[in-house]
Amino acid sequence: QVQVVESGGGLVQAGGSLRLSCAASGTFSSILDIVWYRQAPGKQRELVAGIDTGGKTNYADSVKGRFTISRDNAKNTVYLQMNSLKPEDTAVYYCRHTIVVLTLPDDYWGQGTQVTVSS
Repeated sequence: QVQVVESGGGLVQAGGSLRLSCAASGTFSSILDIVWYRQAPGKQRELVAGIDTGGKTNYADSVKGRFTISRDNAKNTVYLQMNSLKPEDTAVYYCRHTIVVLTLPDDYWGQGTQVTVSS
């Protein structure tokens, strides 16, 4: 059974920083792409940042230059370093791991972690 757990959310003032972590555990063959999403109240879930197995990254325009995604394959963990936070970054942040358990990849989601940025 595969579990994905996010951590690191909290309350921060505008201009501050937070680092989110997302760890996968269980029995599986490999982790492929990993993506951070967020969902603010009353809004659709949106992609924030992604990283593939080769370390190639992509970001939403709204976070470019402020957020950095990275992964530690030895720890099966992905990080999202968030700097210069703005009130509009307030949302529940979710990570999605694409994981190969036996032979086929499947998506596994964490439970989400709340990020609140006060003005």
